[in-house]
Amino acid sequence: MKSSYMQNFAKNMKELMGDMTVSDLSRNTGIPQATLSRYLLCQREITLNYLCKLADYFHEDIDVLIGRKSY
Repeated sequence: MKSSYMQNFAKNMKELMGDMTVSDLSRNTGIPQATLSRYLLCQREITLNYLCKLADYFHEDIDVLIGRKSY
């Protein structure tokens, strides 16, 4: 079951990534490529550790990433 935060997270991540590939993001963050792909396809819930890594990488608030706040 896809939660709204998972869908918001996937949408927001795709926007933040722009032209960056999942492979590039994986290399830059140390998060496995398959894991990132599952997050973007809403097939897996993100862990707090990886959510923090991505928030730090994109210099965004966690609440922005999961759609609780807007950009």
